[in-house]
Amino acid sequence: MSGDAPRDRSGSRGRERARSRGRGQVHTLEAFTAALLVVSGVLFALQATAVTPLTASTSNQHIENQHRTAAADVLSAAAENGTLRPAVTFWNPAESAFVGAGGRGFYANGGPPNAFGAALNDTFGDLSTGGRRIAYNVEVTYRTADNGTRKQTMVYMGSPSDNAATATRTVALADDASLSGASGTVSSASFYAPDAAPNASFYNVMEVRIVVWQM
Repeated sequence: MSGDAPRDRSGSRGRERARSRGRGQVHTLEAFTAALLVVSGVLFALQATAVTPLTASTSNQHIENQHRTAAADVLSAAAENGTLRPAVTFWNPAESAFVGAGGRGFYANGGPPNAFGAALNDTFGDLSTGGRRIAYNVEVTYRTADNGTRKQTMVYMGSPSDNAATATRTVALADDASLSGASGTVSSASFYAPDAAPNASFYNVMEVRIVVWQM
């Protein structure tokens, strides 16, 4: 009996050491899991703050691309169906303004009262459109006799935002191009664009620019 006691004490100490090791491993695993949760939380927070501006930027770019495509489509269709050139020459020499534009010389509530203006209003709306959140300007840039450029505002709805989209289309005018809003031709009447080639039958090249933005 007395010879078995030391073996029992030795076995008891071994079991205690095993339990201690087990508890140590559990504590280590718990500490590792807690650290992993903390790191995951930090990474999630960083990703959340990084995604917000990127998402907004991507959304703005998508809207800008849509507006650019829509403006380009309006210009392309007007050029193909023959309504873009008459819009450029829709000029009243007596008032030195686009027809029906009044003393300002340009349209502020929507497109001009012609087929091109109807296409603009159908695509982007006008000031009377309910829930309207899109604004646009239309400018016509032309050459001067000294090879410079100037522009005539056709539609002005305000100052474009930083995310405004732009589309352009050129229209060539000959000396005998008729005014669509009055009698006479561009070379015989007091037209806003000068004859950029006085010694040729060519009159000028007009660039129609649409600028669209979200209000």
